Amino acid sequence: MHPAFLYLPGDRLTLTELTAARLDGDVVDIGDAYIPADLIEGADVRAASIAAIVPSGTAVCGPSAVWVHGACDEAPNPHHLRRAVTRRIRAVQSPRVRYHDTPLPSEDVLVIGGIPVTSPQRTLVDLALRSHREPELDRWARMLAAHDPGLIVIARERVRALQRVPGSRRAAEMLEGLEVRKT
Repeated sequence: MHPAFLYLPGDRLTLTELTAARLDGDVVDIGDAYIPADLIEGADVRAASIAAIVPSGTAVCGPSAVWVHGACDEAPNPHHLRRAVTRRIRAVQSPRVRYHDTPLPSEDVLVIGGIPVTSPQRTLVDLALRSHREPELDRWARMLAAHDPGLIVIARERVRALQRVPGSRRAAEMLEGLEVRKT
């Protein structure tokens, strides 16, 4: 997607002008931006629409990655970011962002629309592992698994290979449940 098709409020048009264009049917809102109504909304468009809130050294993860990968229509609020570098960075301070400070291996990060995003496999593993503390993540995991059922087997194998990781037993059970529902 060419950046000229992405309208950020205050950049070329004010929020008022973009809202009026949306009411006229010329643009639609996506994430924090607007795009022409006839532009196909893909992962690159979704990722680029939230690029302004993704600082250097972080990657989109969790429910936000589920949305970027196209497994759901509605963007989460707040967006989830995770450290994508080995060194510590200053935590993101915004009510619109939930920052997770555990580092991501580079092989689990894809660049989509110019920003780092966790791979679908890694996203499902992370959602499953955190579901014992945050049961609402089950819903996001179900959406991602329904979008790409092949991820369930890969995620289950990755979780089974983990040793002494909090939540891994619950994660394996949750992934088994997703696979049972799939069939």
